[in-house]
Amino acid sequence: MSADKTITVTRRLEFDAGHRLPHHKSQCRNIHGHRYTIEITLTADLVHEEGASDDGMVMDFGDIKAIANEKLVSLWDHAFLVWKGDTVMRDFLAMIPDHKTVVLDDVPTAENLVAAAFKILQHAYRDRFGHELTLTRVRLYETPNCWADALLS
Repeated sequence: MSADKTITVTRRLEFDAGHRLPHHKSQCRNIHGHRYTIEITLTADLVHEEGASDDGMVMDFGDIKAIANEKLVSLWDHAFLVWKGDTVMRDFLAMIPDHKTVVLDDVPTAENLVAAAFKILQHAYRDRFGHELTLTRVRLYETPNCWADALLS
């Protein structure tokens, strides 16, 4: 494949987290959790460095995973994702010693979570690889049948 061909690769990771949507009209206003799946899609030209570990790749899938784990997944895994305006929940969680709580600027809907994840990961990959690599999509599955996408605009 020639160096002028742009390729897209996707890495999938999973994590568990709790949340609630305090003003939701149905069951989601209650405390509950999900087995989230996140897909990270990167686009770039192939690496062409003979003898390099990533020769012929956009990026090693292990490196995609390592960056995503460091910047997002390990922080959100087994945490409670709470909106900063949900003071009842934040006060409750503050009573639990050493509780893993992630306070978010927005209500933790799938849509808001994927937007936050995209912003975090976009900076993480860009800071490490500059403009040679582009985060083009983050997809977050809240359930196997429900997901939200954040796309490069």
